Amino acid sequence: MSFVVSPISVDHSESFHSCLDVVARERRYLAQTKVLPLEKVQEFVEASVANDSVQFVALDGDCVVGWADIFPAWQDAISHRGSLGMGVLPNYRGQGIGETLLHACIEKAKLKGITCIELETRDDNRPAIRLYEKFGFRRDCVKSHGMRFDSVYFATVQMSRIL
Repeated sequence: MSFVVSPISVDHSESFHSCLDVVARERRYLAQTKVLPLEKVQEFVEASVANDSVQFVALDGDCVVGWADIFPAWQDAISHRGSLGMGVLPNYRGQGIGETLLHACIEKAKLKGITCIELETRDDNRPAIRLYEKFGFRRDCVKSHGMRFDSVYFATVQMSRIL
């Protein structure tokens, strides 16, 4: 399967919205369980583009099949830290998309002055944890009740990487 990784653009808003919604509704990988309304996602993408944010999408043709982003903290003392978020549509997992997206984000984060990348994932998300470890992320701590879906708690792992 072929895909292209590109910085997000306003033209990707609707497809990004759909991709985000699919992953959110899996109720497994993201803290959100449904996507915001399209208008809010469009505003978010417009702001990301205007700010030259660290945000990339993986495209199969014109269809967004995955994304990754690193947003820095806004507070001065921790603005060197960025929070990683990413997701890939189920049928596209295991094909190197996450790795390519993560590489693109890390390189741009360096250019933007981010020196520490942080993330949190469920501790049963083994493929993601392997990917993060491959990129030099280390486990910082485990939260025993880090996420809750349908009244069921899941442990999460917080990880970070110094650039």
